[in-house]
Amino acid sequence: MDHYDMIVIGSGPAGRRAAIQAAKLGKDVLVVERGGRVGGVSVHTGTIPSKTLRETALNLSGWRERGFYGRSYRVKQDITADDLRRRLHLTLGHEVEVLEHQFARNQVSTVRGEARFTDPHSIVVTGDEGELLTFTADSFLIAVGTIPFRPNYIPFDGGVSVFDSDEILDLPDLPRSIAVIGAGVIGVEYATIFSALDVHVTLIEPRNSMLDFIDHELMEDFTYQLRDRGMAMRFGKKVESVARTDKGCEVTLEGGRKVRSEMLLFAAGRMGATAKLGLDACGLEVDHRGRLKVDPETLQTSVAHVYAAGDVIGFPSLASTSMEQGRIAACHALGVAAHEPPEFFPYGIYAVPEISTVGMTEEEVVERGIPYESGIARFRETSRGHIMGLDKGMLKMLFSLKTRRLLGCHIVGEGATELIHIGQAVLNLKGTLDYFVENTFNYPTLAEAYKIAALDAWNRMGAGVPVAQVTDG
Repeated sequence: MDHYDMIVIGSGPAGRRAAIQAAKLGKDVLVVERGGRVGGVSVHTGTIPSKTLRETALNLSGWRERGFYGRSYRVKQDITADDLRRRLHLTLGHEVEVLEHQFARNQVSTVRGEARFTDPHSIVVTGDEGELLTFTADSFLIAVGTIPFRPNYIPFDGGVSVFDSDEILDLPDLPRSIAVIGAGVIGVEYATIFSALDVHVTLIEPRNSMLDFIDHELMEDFTYQLRDRGMAMRFGKKVESVARTDKGCEVTLEGGRKVRSEMLLFAAGRMGATAKLGLDACGLEVDHRGRLKVDPETLQTSVAHVYAAGDVIGFPSLASTSMEQGRIAACHALGVAAHEPPEFFPYGIYAVPEISTVGMTEEEVVERGIPYESGIARFRETSRGHIMGLDKGMLKMLFSLKTRRLLGCHIVGEGATELIHIGQAVLNLKGTLDYFVENTFNYPTLAEAYKIAALDAWNRMGAGVPVAQVTDG
């Protein structure tokens, strides 16, 4: 029986960051990973694969050049599923190698197998050959991530025509049409990726809208872009049944409307991967989605020496925030001071086009009763936008009328997830409208949109910035 200062169950973003942080504090750390190689869902079925698939689709389809050469333009005329997977496997191999090197360099021990608690301080790991290994630790971090929610009424067929969000990466052929059930982040990302590949997509969602946490004006622009390129949206009706047919799948919606497609992707939610952890042996319970409840500041569960981080604790379920949660949890578990996470963090949705947001939406500002003004810039207003052939995309900022501070920044369009960090920095540093008006941005860049949007707001806010300083807009 081997004893460690900390055992981390799961090697995704939260697990890896926690393990390395603990190792740098001079502790003996063991990482248990049930998958074939380290990396967790993020590397093998989630964040990295879906973003790699997106980039491959945009490159091979010539999506970014269609503003100049027309909608029929393609870099590769006949794109296959093998074309999409080739780059994916190269990327994943590199990611795993980097992570394995980080563990080796920091002397983090790893073991492959399924972990199960036998008492509050002990786990048994079942290996591939059925061998049983027992380990004990002073503290634990549960970072097992999530698995796709698979309801009984969906006739999953092992990746033939009905897929969950993990199986879709191994689709045998690129379909001519696909129905996507679930207009959350995962569903929207995959729906728009297939649409960029000229696959006819029908997006199905029982609610009347999608991505409600995003600024509504931004979503209006996003939705317009999806409809403009032919994506069908069936919102406000529940799915009554799903059946496989000779030609693919048939989805029957509430009210009798039917959606027929060659393939179906079910992406309506995920479950915490906690079912086999034996949590009752250490006194923990999960909610109806298999998620653990933690103290938001320390990431400590109801059992003092057991912590949890990442997707298994629910919102926001981002790789970026999971990394910080893992590091903070490790520090608290080992009695080391950890700085507070920033009040505002960016949310990135890797759809086509990208969406990224930080801070308050306009709806939240109104709800709080804060007097405000907004400024908007269209990417087509920038010289870089013309060079890139962008006729769509926008940046929106919200400012307090009283303090002139930035309240929120929201972007839809090319490079949104990169551009958002300027707004994030100003927001967390309590910056004001004046920074954007007075600052000089590289020319030509899409970042100029910040100045255009700020001047748009300034023109309505008036006093506070000398008129002589305003030379544009």
